[in-house]
Amino acid sequence: MSSSENAPRFHAPLGCIEPHAPLLRIPSDDQLLYKVMTVENLLRSVVGNYLHFNRVDSYSDAPNADENDGRQLPKDQPLNAGVRFQKAPDFSAADYYDQCRSRTYACCFSAENSNYIWQNYANGSEKGKICVVFEFGKLRAMLNSALNPEGAALVYEGNHCRQIFSVNYGLVNYVAWGTHRTNNEYLSNPILYTYIKDTDRFREEKELRITLSAIGIGHFALKDGTLIEFPSSLQLGFDFRNAIANATIREILLAPEADSGFLTRELSKLRIEPAPTPGKT
Repeated sequence: MSSSENAPRFHAPLGCIEPHAPLLRIPSDDQLLYKVMTVENLLRSVVGNYLHFNRVDSYSDAPNADENDGRQLPKDQPLNAGVRFQKAPDFSAADYYDQCRSRTYACCFSAENSNYIWQNYANGSEKGKICVVFEFGKLRAMLNSALNPEGAALVYEGNHCRQIFSVNYGLVNYVAWGTHRTNNEYLSNPILYTYIKDTDRFREEKELRITLSAIGIGHFALKDGTLIEFPSSLQLGFDFRNAIANATIREILLAPEADSGFLTRELSKLRIEPAPTPGKT
């Protein structure tokens, strides 16, 4: 960790609830969302009471991972690189987009219960895979309430900090990655890059994502001046038991090969009963 003793200090801006909703494609409240997980990861999330978010520039090189997730489009980059900030001429719009990307996290779902998501996600588990089915409107309401910056806090290495992340929701737009351009008339809002993927590789995902993002200017520091580093993943507090009780989680689907006995026993210890319905359709 490093410190910045001489730089001017300001209060970090609080995060906002859906500040970019007008720019995104948001489904109806009754839209069902499907999240395929390993049995082990589901149990870890339930016990830990969290939803897992990955930083969009830190996905692995797995076959279905997007190394360009959140990256500015190739056709946008030259113009972005040529635009400079008046008070920071060495810092370009392209640098700003890159820094925004390094402070943005996503939790991903599918808007369709498809063979594609069952075949391509949560593979390699000893106990098999499941699919948690969420109702979008209720999930959105739960998370917006939890992330309200007036009452929420960010815990960083044991320090309670201001809630600096803005939350947004939207369906991913699938485009021709190498030729598409968004900044023909104006520079793009960085959130747009987080909701764009290559159509040839990823259109079968039918993805809806929830993003947490901090502003891409300046640095965040603790009171003692220690700079905050943005880890490769975040855990957002989420009460699975409450989500089942209020029907935010509609059901838990099991793949045919899943160890249903193990899952049932472990969830029963937590007073949760999964639906026995097979997941793959």
